[in-house]
Amino acid sequence: MKDTSGPQAKDFELDCSVAGYDYELAPELIAQNPAVPRDSSRLLVVNSPTTGIEAAPLHHIFHDLPALLRSGDLLVMNNTRVIPARLYGHKSTGAKIQVLLLEERQHNCWLALVKPGKSFKLGAKIIFEPRQLGIRDYKDSSPIPSPQSPVPSPQSPVPSPQLTATVLETDAATGGRLLQFDVPEGKTLVQLLEVFGEVPLPPYITTSEAADEQYQTVYAKQPGAIAAPTAGLHFTPELLEKLRDRQINQAFVTLHVGVGTFRPVEVEDVTTHQMHEEWIEVPAATVEQIRATKAAGGRIIAVGTTAVRALEGAAKSGNLQPFCGKTDLFIYPGYQWRVVDGLITNFHLPRSSLLMLVSALIGRERLLNIYNEAIAFGYRFYSFGDAMLILPSAVGVGS
Repeated sequence: MKDTSGPQAKDFELDCSVAGYDYELAPELIAQNPAVPRDSSRLLVVNSPTTGIEAAPLHHIFHDLPALLRSGDLLVMNNTRVIPARLYGHKSTGAKIQVLLLEERQHNCWLALVKPGKSFKLGAKIIFEPRQLGIRDYKDSSPIPSPQSPVPSPQSPVPSPQLTATVLETDAATGGRLLQFDVPEGKTLVQLLEVFGEVPLPPYITTSEAADEQYQTVYAKQPGAIAAPTAGLHFTPELLEKLRDRQINQAFVTLHVGVGTFRPVEVEDVTTHQMHEEWIEVPAATVEQIRATKAAGGRIIAVGTTAVRALEGAAKSGNLQPFCGKTDLFIYPGYQWRVVDGLITNFHLPRSSLLMLVSALIGRERLLNIYNEAIAFGYRFYSFGDAMLILPSAVGVGS
C-alpha cells in the first residue's frame, strides 16, 4: 500500500497544487526595458544533477552561450512574430474601447479581449482610428467626438482610413468577443494593423521605453503572436553566427503565442487546468534536423517554453512528426518528455503554466530554490529580464 503521509506524498500534493508554484518577487526586479545589447543579459546555468539541491547555479552572461553548449547540439527556436494586436477605439456614443486581438477565426473575423467588455452587447460597433490618434484619444479623459471627413487640400494630408468592427458573439472559454472587421476589399486586417494597432506589452511592463523591434526576436518571421517568445530576445545576429561557427545548429518551429501562454492558472488542482489552444507548425525540415541530431548524439535545446510546447505537441502521439494545427498541451510535473533535452528560458510569473512546464523538467522545489538564488543575486525577471539555461546534464533529477 502506498504511503500517503511521508515527504514524497507531500511533494506530490504540492506539485499538483497551484499554491506550490508561488514565490515572492520585489517589483524592482521586474524588467521594464531589455538589455542592450541583447546578449548582455545575465544567464543562470543549471548544469548538474545537484544544481538547486546541493550546489548553486553558475552565473554567466548570455553571450557565453557558445562555450556552454556542444558542437552538434541543435537549438530549436520559435520564429513567430508579434503583430500590433492592441487597438484603441470608441463606440458610437464616444465611450472608449481597448481591444486585444487573440486569433483569426475566419477571414477578418477575430477573437479578441475587449475592455471594458461586460456591457458590450452583440451587434455593437467599434470605430478605430489610426495609431497616432487612437492612443492619444484613448488616454485622454474627454469623450471622443464623432469623426468628420475633412476636405483634402494641398496644405493638409489626405485623411487616414477608418476601421470598424461589429461584435458577433461572446466566447465563453476566454471571456472575449468575436469581432467582424469591415476591411477594404482586397485587404486583410493584419495588413492594416501597422496603421491602427500597437505591439502589446505585458501588463507588468508599465514604464518601458523599448521600441517595437526590441520586443521581437531577430529571427521573427511568421506574424501571428500577441506576445513575444521572450527566451529568444537575447540572441543577436552575431551570437547566432558564433553558434553556427561552433557547429551548434539552429532549427525553427512556429507557435503563435496567445492567451493560453500567459493566462493564469485559476484552479487549485493543477491537473484540472485546461490550456487554451495555440497554433503551431513543426515543419518536416525541423523534424529531420532533430532526428539527425539525436542519431549523431547531439542534444535538442529548446529556446523558450513556446518551442517546448510546439515540439512536444507535435510528438503527442508518441513520436515527433511534422505538424500544422493547434495544441492545448499542458506540461507539468510527471510529464513524459519525448523530444526536448535542455531548455533556455526566462524567469516566469508565480502560479503560471510556464513555471509548471519548467518544473516538469527539473522538479518544482528545485526550480524554486534556483529562483531564490536568482532573486538573491538581483536577476531581472519576466519578458525583458535575464535568462536561465538548463543543460541536459541537469534534467530529470527531482522532477
